Parts: sequence; C-alpha cells; structure tokens
Amino acid sequence: MQKITSAYANKMLRSLEEDKAFWVNKESTSSTYVAAVNEEPVVPEYDYMTVANTIDEIDRKILTIKHTLNLTNATAKVQVGAQEMSIDGILIRMAQLNKRKTVLDDMRKRLPKTRVYGNSFGSSGSAPEYKYINYDPELIRQEYDRISNTIMEMQIALDRYNQTVLFEVDI
Repeated sequence: MQKITSAYANKMLRSLEEDKAFWVNKESTSSTYVAAVNEEPVVPEYDYMTVANTIDEIDRKILTIKHTLNLTNATAKVQVGAQEMSIDGILIRMAQLNKRKTVLDDMRKRLPKTRVYGNSFGSSGSAPEYKYINYDPELIRQEYDRISNTIMEMQIALDRYNQTVLFEVDI
C-alpha cells in the first residue's frame, strides 16, 4: 500500500501511459522485419512474452490507480463554500456551470439592438429588421459573475484536495 494524493496519482497515470506507449511502439517496430532475398537480415531484438507481460503489468497498475481514484472521488467530501460535495460531484457541477457560463458570455456580449441582414425573400425595398435582446443585460452580467465565482471556488477546493488529501492505493 502506498499513500498518494490525487495530483500525484494523475502524474503517475501520465507516466504509466507514456511507458505503455513506449512498449506498444517497441512491439510495433520490432515484431516484424524486412529483408531482401539475397541479404543477411537484421533481426531486431524482440521477445513477445517480455513485451506482453510488461504491457499487462502497466495496464494492471493503471487500472488499480484509476479505480482507487474513482472510488476516492465518489466518496471523499470537500467543503465548497457552505456546501459539502464529493469530488465527482464537483467535477460534474463544474462542467454544467461552464456550459451555462458560455451561454451567458454570449448573451452579455450582445448589443441591445442589431440589424438583421439578408431576409429570405430578397426584396430590397422592405423595411430594415432589427433583433432586440429580451433580457436585462445587468442581470446577465451578475449571473455570469456569480457562476464564474462559483466555478473558481469549486476549482480552488478541488486543487486544495488534489494537492493535500492522501489516500491508499495498492500498486
């Protein structure tokens, strides 16, 4: 058993994925070779069982770390403002809020009145059309700021947790 933080677990996962990519590439480049009929072949060093066992061991470690990380994210509770949330709850809620923030960002950038060009009938003599906003821009700005602050508060709580809280993983 080893005690690690979520941040360290993610660094380990990146390192294991890089190591796995090395072995998969080694297998891809070394499992075959080309030689001309009248040529002494240059056979690359390759042992299927060594490569397969190494990749399998890396995959086992990745599975163990990801599973433990998922369990921790589902059960660990973190204080976010006045609310206690699980890590996975924070991640889900942040994704939802980021989508809403994108909509509000578009709304807050709109002008109160904009000219609409190119009607479908193509009649040049018709009166100009305008598109008007149907909301209070100040309310949208306030909502945008509130959601931005909530996301920031969640991210800070998540960063603090990822850097400081230890959990056990059997690798």
